[in-house]
Amino acid sequence: MCRWFAYLSATEAALLEDVLIEPAHSLAKQIHEHYLPYLEHYEPDADPDATKKEIDQRNRWFNADGFGVAWYTATREEYGECVGMRPIAYRTLRQPLTEPAFRSIAANTASNTLFAHVRAASGSTAITEVNCHPFQFGRYLFMHNGMVGGFPLIRRGMVDAMSVEAAGHVAGTTDSEHLAMLFFTYLARIGGIYGSQVLEVQHSLGNVKSALEVAITTIIRLQHEALAEAGAGAPAFEPSSLNIAITDGARLLAIRFRNHATEHPPSLYFSTKAGPTLNRKYPGHPDKDHPRNLVALDESAAAAHGDHLIVASEPTTFKEEEWELVLKNECIMVAEDMQVVREPVHVAF
Repeated sequence: MCRWFAYLSATEAALLEDVLIEPAHSLAKQIHEHYLPYLEHYEPDADPDATKKEIDQRNRWFNADGFGVAWYTATREEYGECVGMRPIAYRTLRQPLTEPAFRSIAANTASNTLFAHVRAASGSTAITEVNCHPFQFGRYLFMHNGMVGGFPLIRRGMVDAMSVEAAGHVAGTTDSEHLAMLFFTYLARIGGIYGSQVLEVQHSLGNVKSALEVAITTIIRLQHEALAEAGAGAPAFEPSSLNIAITDGARLLAIRFRNHATEHPPSLYFSTKAGPTLNRKYPGHPDKDHPRNLVALDESAAAAHGDHLIVASEPTTFKEEEWELVLKNECIMVAEDMQVVREPVHVAF
């Protein structure tokens, strides 16, 4: 499956090079290397061999089908063209460590909010730049790791469930982008907003979570309908794995979801502590040949770093104590006050 990294802080900008390239297990190095703490034996009474097989199946793909990064700036606001930050998106089919343009951007760009994604295409989905994540819609970014079960058979139903405006924003062929526009359809309805304005205004995290839950519920309903139409003996759909991140630049929501009683989604972790480790202003940045790294990262240095949230498919530092596993079917939310809220994903399956 794909791998992704999300960073948000109200006060502390992250240098793209520091968080996406330099670390020993940065996203740019997760093309074929994986680090998955806390995952073993995560289902009570599970067979250890079956657990390992499931972990491998869900997490050890070769992620070489595209790369994307997006970060927020206040440039358009400074020119009076909008209110609030807007994202810049850069997507390529080259691997990030061999992309000179990305290396140059990353070495000279810092942002308080950024999303990045390395892709492993599922099924027969085209390997094109338009299918690379993160997807940008107005002030919003959306990215996904996993798959919508039976997508070729329910794609038409997903489009029919979208608003006309939302369907018009689908530019590629991925299940992820279709899911995004299904989400924005319900976000507009919940917020009582007409048309494309849904992409320009800030929504409460409660409404974002509700809209995403309705979108997932719609997918599960469409799967059941497709199976019923196929009749007895039709093979069941592969459950959907939906590790999703959404931000408007100031708020972030992420979920780890799979609609199966015992199987788990791909890995997902979060951290409110790894920021100083991933910032060259502080001692301890991984893979940096600098005398300051001979000094242990003490509590005072960590406290000087602003509050932040990182959500990532895999930890980007090898300090396990800096990371927590996002639980199965759990939602992580953070608003401008940077207080992390953890809630279950309310979807029946």
